[in-house]
Amino acid sequence: MTPASANHGTGTIPHISEKHMRLLVTGGLGFIGSNFCRHMLTKHADIELINLDKIGIGANPSNLCDVENDTRYTFIKGDIRNFQLLSRIIHDVDAVVNIAAETHVDRSIADPFIFLQNNTIGTFTILEALRKHNPKAKLIQVSTDEVYGQALEGSFTERDPLNPSNPYSASKAAADMFVLSYCKTYGINVSITRCTNNFGPCQLPEKLIPKVIIRALKNLAIPIYGSGTNIRDWIYVEDHCEAVDIVLNRGKSGEIYNISAGNEFSNIEIAKKILTILDKPERLITFVEDRPGHDLRYSLDSTKTRTLLGWQPKFSFQHSLESTVQWYVENENWWTPLATEDILSPTPWRLSGIPP
Repeated sequence: MTPASANHGTGTIPHISEKHMRLLVTGGLGFIGSNFCRHMLTKHADIELINLDKIGIGANPSNLCDVENDTRYTFIKGDIRNFQLLSRIIHDVDAVVNIAAETHVDRSIADPFIFLQNNTIGTFTILEALRKHNPKAKLIQVSTDEVYGQALEGSFTERDPLNPSNPYSASKAAADMFVLSYCKTYGINVSITRCTNNFGPCQLPEKLIPKVIIRALKNLAIPIYGSGTNIRDWIYVEDHCEAVDIVLNRGKSGEIYNISAGNEFSNIEIAKKILTILDKPERLITFVEDRPGHDLRYSLDSTKTRTLLGWQPKFSFQHSLESTVQWYVENENWWTPLATEDILSPTPWRLSGIPP
């Protein structure tokens, strides 16, 4: 894929509608970003989509090789912390969906600085570019359920306070606060989405589901932190993309929208389900030292998004998990260059030399 230049228009900002939109997506070569770009190009015929991505960890140009010749699609290689570049791109877009982020908790423990830089300073740079060059554009900040911290009981609503437990979630919580402050102070049109754990095609092998799949395919031990009882609520990535699309078109400024599918499973349950699909023995599972600050459970109440915006998840967990496993089975050429020893490490948070 060859980086292209931004096409600069007249600066006229049409109203956002489902009929026409000039959209900037940041981080569009990553897992969620590439699935979102494909979703938008597939669902909306009259759209111009600019994908800004620095091609860092988690990004892969091959994720969107099927759309690179679409005349509605433009790719620009660049960093969201580059204010001059953002200013040139952002001045004539209708909306920005900010997906660009460092997202792996283990890496945030090993090297928190890059998370502060990319997640917090990166979002701040987008806000400044909007404030100075296109204050009428809409911003969708794609955040995470982890900003609420662990939910020992019940499920978090959008009204609950933030209580992040690790550098990753802290960097996202800080970004969310900047986004809301720019809405209140400068009148920037913003909405925040907070979603639970995603899974699906094109996810970097450092994450739980692809790591389990790939290590099982290689007949390697499956590392599970602690006792494996940590619970996450899982959602198929396409359901997440649909929700963000709906928030983009129907969400109100200054509002937060939780996104969840109600598929709560422990890590050990996820591993066993994948091994069953692959017909691999459970004896591959091995328990390893837990990472610092490992939240026991995440859970979101998405009643607001479902009731006010009419969104509902469409994909069943079991069928989506089976199709995801099959995708990795059939796309070994995609993940083999990415599945390095460090990426597949049983305890990646130790890679910075954190002492036992």
